Amino acid sequence: MSTAYRETAYTNGYEFTQGAGYALPEYPFVAPPELKSGKTQRHHVVIVGAGITGLTMACCLAKLGVPAVLLDEDNTVGVKGASSRGICYTQKSLEIFQRLGVYERIAAKGIQWSVGRTFAGHDEVYSFDLRQQSNFGLSAQPPFINIQQFYIEGYLVERIYGLGHVDMRWTSRVVGFKQHDGYATLTVETPAGSYQLEAEHVIDASGSHTPFHGWCGATMTSRRGDDRWCIADVRFKNHPPKERHTWIEAPFNGNRSVWQHLMADDVWRIDYQMEPNADLQEVSREDKVRERLRQQFGPDVECEIVWVGPYAYRSQCLDKLRIGSVFFMGDTAKIVSPFGARGGNTGVADADNLAWKLAAVLKGRAPASLLDSYNEERHEAAAQNVQVTNRTARFLRPADGMERTFRTAAISLARQYPFARPLINTGRMAMANSYTHSSICDRTGGLSVQNVSFRWPDNSRGTVNDLIEWADGDLLVLVFGDMSAAAAQRLRQLAGQAPVRCVQVVGPDSRAQAIEHVRDPQGHLQGACHVFGHAWALVRPDGYLAATGESVDADLVQAIEQALGLQS
Repeated sequence: MSTAYRETAYTNGYEFTQGAGYALPEYPFVAPPELKSGKTQRHHVVIVGAGITGLTMACCLAKLGVPAVLLDEDNTVGVKGASSRGICYTQKSLEIFQRLGVYERIAAKGIQWSVGRTFAGHDEVYSFDLRQQSNFGLSAQPPFINIQQFYIEGYLVERIYGLGHVDMRWTSRVVGFKQHDGYATLTVETPAGSYQLEAEHVIDASGSHTPFHGWCGATMTSRRGDDRWCIADVRFKNHPPKERHTWIEAPFNGNRSVWQHLMADDVWRIDYQMEPNADLQEVSREDKVRERLRQQFGPDVECEIVWVGPYAYRSQCLDKLRIGSVFFMGDTAKIVSPFGARGGNTGVADADNLAWKLAAVLKGRAPASLLDSYNEERHEAAAQNVQVTNRTARFLRPADGMERTFRTAAISLARQYPFARPLINTGRMAMANSYTHSSICDRTGGLSVQNVSFRWPDNSRGTVNDLIEWADGDLLVLVFGDMSAAAAQRLRQLAGQAPVRCVQVVGPDSRAQAIEHVRDPQGHLQGACHVFGHAWALVRPDGYLAATGESVDADLVQAIEQALGLQS
């Protein structure tokens, strides 16, 4: 079966792409008010870039009722005629998408998976089932779903249009930028002419080649290796196994690494590690791709090549994720390899982290200083993800000497002994990052709360996300176990004086002292909040713990003030 490759396209994530492409929606250009009036308008929030990060940010703000403008230089999702790009979405991202109202569509279209098998040559050296791990098993969302990125972006666009609040401006390229005291001016180029607008807060989600780095004088730590990869999105006549398969040393690929994933539309994503410094155009030729497929699946393999996307490994992380009015997120903040699904997923988490803080500040519920915590928390996450993926890259292509010796020994031991199998590093699967240096979390906070289930007073099922939805952008206080009359009175006072919602969590047969209460018959909610016995947990709108404690007293008040950035 022949494949007519389209013209080469350049994307943010890859150095070179080509392929048969996908049919993508196109959105109309609408002349903005500034062009019609000739007047410069000021907006609270302007988001630049309608990739998965920018769209998640826009959807988060829309869900919280915060007006924003979204600018994108294209008129569609994904990359025209090119790539499916990211495909693997983590449980934390899926929990966020559930809060935003797009998870059900993702789950219906994508492929859920939890089992992975790793091979060295013909030997299986490691396997896992994430559902059997406590870190993944209790959430209402699965450990992972594989789906082409443009589907999620399309679902987000439709959801944003449905929610309102966000002015979606397609075919609008930012060509100029100037920072002022307390706001910024952006120059925007459109098919109908150029105009300027002002923004109190600019969200740069425009990708790794953003001009905002230069405009803001951003500095970064970067690393470029000689490792080369070639991705093939393939639809087979006869399906391979649906499990995630990884080869550290694939005999059909010159003993180099290979990944194999199923995603939506019966399309397999296969990543082939190439020789160091391989010519990306050469390795992506259709005859070369088909030869690799024949080596892996047999000489008679019948398949359609949907897309081919070679890339060169590199990593970078900005030294600061906020400079003045500009917040960097997604690929503008950091670049990592695809290992462990730490690219697009961290962009989704970036957006979820900042959105509730912006909403709290703009609605007068918190001081502007709360926004400083975005850099504290998400820079730590970015640095951690860069470190993890760099280590994976070194394992997959070790330098001669100690690195190669270690890898050889780890593979040899893993073939025989279970204790050595976790040493096999083909990409530590991404989990929600913890915040250990955050000024708005105390020493007990900074951990993600899984979307576990509980029971409402009428015995119907609810989840953590339902409680966050009910809190509507406020902090959530969960009090576990019996409460004294004095404690109940303190909670009522808090709810009347601060942006918090309070809920008592009781056992299956216990009597509730609070009108607003839920039941936790299996203790899953208490476990997700990392507390035991009589305790309270302060949960943020992004599903992270701000703090925990034992008594409803001044410590809780202090934790609320800290979570809102009211403490210096």
